[in-house]
Amino acid sequence: MDPDVTDWRQEFAEEARSERPDVVTLCLLLGAVADPALGRRGIDAAHIELDRLAGLLPFGLTGSRSWALATAELLGAACGFRGSPADYQRLESSLLPEVLRRRRGLPILLSVVWIEVARRAGAPVYGVALPGHFVVGFGPRRDRVLADPFDGGRLLTGADAELLVAGATGAPLEESMLSPAAPLDIVVRVLNNIRAWAAARPERSDVALWAVELSLLLPSHPARLRFERAQLLVQRGDFLVGAAELDRYADVVEAVDPATAESIRRRARAARAMLN
Repeated sequence: MDPDVTDWRQEFAEEARSERPDVVTLCLLLGAVADPALGRRGIDAAHIELDRLAGLLPFGLTGSRSWALATAELLGAACGFRGSPADYQRLESSLLPEVLRRRRGLPILLSVVWIEVARRAGAPVYGVALPGHFVVGFGPRRDRVLADPFDGGRLLTGADAELLVAGATGAPLEESMLSPAAPLDIVVRVLNNIRAWAAARPERSDVALWAVELSLLLPSHPARLRFERAQLLVQRGDFLVGAAELDRYADVVEAVDPATAESIRRRARAARAMLN
């Protein structure tokens, strides 16, 4: 198939529902949906760059700390991968191909780079989805080392991790928060970040729509995303399709909340009335 007409969404759905979904593949396919000009060549180039970076890590490393320090030295110090508050204002900070190009991004995308580069070099590495901040873990629990790619790969002490969690939630750090993040959980968090970015920018309803539609392709998702998609369709002037989606969502809701279902149907009627 011509890369210009590749159905990136279909590939995304197939990868998300595969036996072992790959987070990098999903993030690159997400990037292709965001920017169709990326094409197959752009996706291949991203894999080549990840392989190149992995090949720059020292050979024969052992121990969690050695891997964490070497990855931070390469990606943070030598290559300049890190983040800043300004990166939260840029959509590119949530798109893996752009993060590889700019070497700037949100914590979770920088962590994806860290994880994949270190993994390809043979490191025992995984993502750690702390509340409010994503970091990287190296090694098993007994000698686990945490690194913060957003801060150039700075190694985190236990007290550092506790402060990050307390700052985000006001609650203490729990061991369960340090468990390896599943690939689909990472992708959900990336899409949630994009939806939050678009929600603050009503003029970018196009971004909000594709982010919701990709979320709906995941094996598990909140039913309310269908309502969000319907509202976006109406907002973008696709009144009939949006109204039909609202009615379908009302049918789902009616069994548990008839009053809310009727309110949604009123929205559907109002959407259809926009055509008069």
